Amino acid sequence: MWTVLAFISALCLGCYDICKKIALRRNAVVDVLTISVCVSACILCVPLLLSRVAPETMADTPFFVPSLDLQAHLYTLLKSVIVLSSWIFAYISLKHLPISVVSPVQATRPMWTLLGALFLFHEHLNNWQWTGVIIAIGTVFVFSFRNKNQIKNNKVDAVYYVCLALAVLIGACSGLYDKYLMRRYDHNAVQVYYTFYQALMMIVVWLVMHRKELSQRLLPLIYWTPAVFLISVFLVVSDNVYMLALRDPDSLIAVVSTIRRGGTVLGFAYGLIWLKEKDPLHKILCMIGICAGLLCLAIGSI
Repeated sequence: MWTVLAFISALCLGCYDICKKIALRRNAVVDVLTISVCVSACILCVPLLLSRVAPETMADTPFFVPSLDLQAHLYTLLKSVIVLSSWIFAYISLKHLPISVVSPVQATRPMWTLLGALFLFHEHLNNWQWTGVIIAIGTVFVFSFRNKNQIKNNKVDAVYYVCLALAVLIGACSGLYDKYLMRRYDHNAVQVYYTFYQALMMIVVWLVMHRKELSQRLLPLIYWTPAVFLISVFLVVSDNVYMLALRDPDSLIAVVSTIRRGGTVLGFAYGLIWLKEKDPLHKILCMIGICAGLLCLAIGSI
C-alpha cells in the first residue's frame, strides 16, 4: 500500500512543479511562496478545527489531527525551517531556469537522501544501489559539463544553478528528517503544524520585503491565476500521502523518495512539449540517465 501512496504523491508533485512554473512567470518568488503556504494553511485548518470540535467523530477518519507536546512542536518547527529553505532556493531556480533543466536535477534528490542514510544511519549499499548512484552522479556530471560554457558566460545563471543545488541538498536533508519524524509522531499533526509555522514565517518575510509599498498604502501587484492556488492543493495532497507512506513500518525511505521524485518527469515533459525549451535531445538523454539510476536504486532497495 505504501508504494501506491508514493506513486500518488509523485503524480501530485509533478503537477505541483508545473503549477509553480506557471505561477512564477509574472510573479515574484516571495509572493507566490507566501500565498501558496498561506492557502495550504487555510486548507489544513479544516481538519484541525474539526479534530478539536468533534474529536470522537474525526478519530475514525484518516484526517484526524492529534495534539503535539512542546518537544514535538520544536521538532516540527525545525522541519519548517528546513523545508522552507529548500523551497526558497527551489522557487528561485525554477523562476530563472528552464523547467526541463530543473526537473532532472531535482530528480536526483533520492540519491542524496540514500547517501545521507549511508553516512548518518550507517546503512550499506548493495550492488544495485551503488550502480544507481554511479549512473545518476555520472549523468548529472555530464549534464553540468554540457552546460559549463553557458554558466561560465553568464554569472547570473551560475547563481541560479547554485540555488538549485542547495534546494536539492537541503531537500535531501528534509527527507532524512522526515524518516525520523514519521516514526515518532502522527503524520497529520506534523503536516498541519509545520505548514502553519511556514505560513507565519513567510508572512513576516513578505511584510519585511514589501514594507515600502505597505508604508505608502500600496499593495504589491500579484497576477492571480488558478495555478497560484493549485500549488497548495497538489502540495497538501502530495505531502499527506507521502508522510502516510513513511508511517508504514515496512516502508523504505530510499524507495519512497525515488518514486516520489519520479513526478518530475511531468514537469520535464511540460517544459519540452508545452514551453518548447531548447536542446531537447540532450535533456531527454539526461533525464533517461537519471531515471535509469533511480530505477537501479529502487530495485536495490526493494
